[in-house]
Amino acid sequence: VQLQASGGGLVQAGDSLRLSCAASGRFLNLYAQAWFRQVPGNEREFVAGISRSGESISYADSVKGRFTISRDNAKNTVFLQMNGLKPEDTAVYYCAARQSLFAGVRIRDYPYWGQGTLVTVSS
Repeated sequence: VQLQASGGGLVQAGDSLRLSCAASGRFLNLYAQAWFRQVPGNEREFVAGISRSGESISYADSVKGRFTISRDNAKNTVFLQMNGLKPEDTAVYYCAARQSLFAGVRIRDYPYWGQGTLVTVSS
């Protein structure tokens, strides 16, 4: 499975961005997927996860109510809609996938990773 993240950019506080993670490979509907983010010098942290059916979703407390994860299995793409962005959301955002029913919240849960897309939120 190969993952390609896109959609990052420079925005102001309160703005919105939509990240996309395009996946290539076979039987992608068997994969749960997630978004993580990382600030230089810090550990990569879980942001949101979605089950392979899209019915089970989880979020980090820091983004609940502002971010929405979704997937379009027909297009092999997972999205992260980010509203009400804050300067503390500034990070490189990574998408990840694992062959499982449900998403996990740990880095080691995921064998497949995209290259990351930078989100910068100015105050």
